[in-house]
Parts: sequence; C-alpha cells; structure tokens
Amino acid sequence: MKFLDQAKVYIASGAGGNGCVAFRREKFIEFGGPNGGNGGRGGDVWAEAVENLNTLIDYRFQQHIKAKNGEGGMGKEMTGAAGADAVLRVPVGTQIFEEDGETLIADLHHAGARALLLKGGKGGFGNAHFKSSTNQAPRHANPGQPAEEKTIILRLKLIADVGLIGLPNAGKSTFLSRVSAAKPKIADYPFTTLNPQLGVVRVDQTDFVVADLPGLIEGAHEGAGLGDRFLRHAERCSVILHLVDGAQSGIVHAYRTIRGEVESYGHGLAEKPKVLVLNKTDAIDKAALSRKRAALAKASGKDVLLMSGVSGDGVQDVLRALAKAVTRNRKRHSGNTPIAWRP
Repeated sequence: MKFLDQAKVYIASGAGGNGCVAFRREKFIEFGGPNGGNGGRGGDVWAEAVENLNTLIDYRFQQHIKAKNGEGGMGKEMTGAAGADAVLRVPVGTQIFEEDGETLIADLHHAGARALLLKGGKGGFGNAHFKSSTNQAPRHANPGQPAEEKTIILRLKLIADVGLIGLPNAGKSTFLSRVSAAKPKIADYPFTTLNPQLGVVRVDQTDFVVADLPGLIEGAHEGAGLGDRFLRHAERCSVILHLVDGAQSGIVHAYRTIRGEVESYGHGLAEKPKVLVLNKTDAIDKAALSRKRAALAKASGKDVLLMSGVSGDGVQDVLRALAKAVTRNRKRHSGNTPIAWRP
C-alpha cells in the first residue's frame, strides 16, 4: 500500500428536506385542516480515527465526500426521513485543517476519536406547523436549510513511541529491519527510504512502536528534501533515537546538523528524550572508535551508545535504553484523558 500523509478533500453536508403543504381529505370530514409534515434533517459530516489504517491513500481517489439530503415532508403530518451521515475514516494521528492549511479543526490522536466537521441542514416546517386559531388553513411551508460545504486538509502524523532520525544512509532502515518484522528498503545510497516505516519492537516484556523516518538534510526544517513533512511525524513520538554514521569522517558535524534542524523546527521536538547512538561500529577500528565516541559525547553532552545494525553488536543495549525511556514516558502520561472535538 502506498504511503500518503496529506490529502485535500471537499466535503458537503446534506440539505434539509422541504416542508409539505397538504390538507386532510377524508370522507365525511367537511373542513379538513392542514396536515403537511416537516422535512427531514440533512446528514452531518464526521471524521473518525480508526485502527489498522496508516495512510490517507483512500482520499487520493475519493476527494469528494457528501452526506445525504433529508427527504421532504408528506401528508398526514409525516416527517421526512433524515439524511444519512457521511463519515471520513482516517488513521489515528490525523489532523484536520481548514483549506488554508493552518487553522486546526480537529486532532484525532486516539482510536475512536470523532470530530463533527459540518452540520446537516434542518428540515423545513410543513403547513401543519403554522396552523392557529386565526390561520386555520395555512398554505405555505418552509424550505429546508441548505447544505454546508468546504474544503479541508488532512495531515497524518504517525503515532509511534520512538522516532528514528539521522542523516541519509545512517543505518536507520537496517536497524528497524533487525529489531522488528518491518521490511524497509535497504541500500548503500542516500534517500533509500522515501516514506516513513513502522515496526513493532519487543524487549524485556516491553512492546513499543518505532518509526523509521526518511533521512534529513541541512535545511530540512524549511522543507529541504521534504524534511518538514518528515519531522512532522516525529512530533508524536515520545522518544527520539538519533543515529550517527560512525564510518563517516565528520561525525560531530553530522550530529550538529540534525540537532540544528530539530531545534529550528520547534514544536517541542528538541525537548523530547533522546538516545544518541554511534552506528556502524563494525566498520571502525577500536582506536578510531574510541576517539569518535569521545568527540561525539563532548559535542552532545550525552552518553553515546555504540551499535552495529549489520552485525547486531550493541543493539540490545540500545533497545533497553529505548524501552526504559518509553516506559518512563508512558507512566508520566498515563493519567491523560482523550480530547473530544466538536466545533
């Protein structure tokens, strides 16, 4: 299935049904009064976050969503049937914006979350509604209220516990393929990964989800290499795993490049817990590895873990560090309650 994390959709609610003008016509009733029924209510447009979806690809091919109109009223004071609602089923983590792409309508960050996007039009009153002692035979009825319509922007931010970041070809996909059942594309050239990949990891009775994000480059926070779209997915992650390619010469520059992009992007990304890992240790001799680790620790002010995604050396230590950080974050947010959205 192709990954799509943004879509533009036209939505329209249902119009209300018209009221009915009708009079009683039974035999032996000389002065039959008005008995026109009211029109039915138009359908609403809802968005609902559902599990087992991780892409917005459905809305690449279905870009117009319309609710049903209400039916008109009928004689014998029968109200028209209400129009059926339209429901946009989207992945958990989808944000809904106005057409300007900046005004947030709803943030569906948990399964089952629903947001009312448009209300259906109310049905018009039939002539029975207008009868009175002074107007015993009204011959008019109200039309139903018109439908509402607008264009919205859907943006998906993947829900994951750990976000993998680093320069292109840092070994992120190799790490994900080793620790989970995910099968990302792996090759020895930059930008092998073009779309985020998810994998479920289990270590010491702790399960968590890891998102492999495409490699970032300098200027990513401004959109270079679509970096701003990739960083958006890291916003939902509770822990950041920063992989640095130990086989390259400028590891400190590589670290500072990614660190600078994360800080420039904002949105609280720089404040998230991070695990810093020097990868590809199998390709470095021991003396050079010690120097590089010390230089990276000095530049970052953090402990640096060593790992080889190819040979598997140090992978368990990295996973345990991630599991500890994820567990700590879950305990901190265990009391949070989901938000219900309704305009």
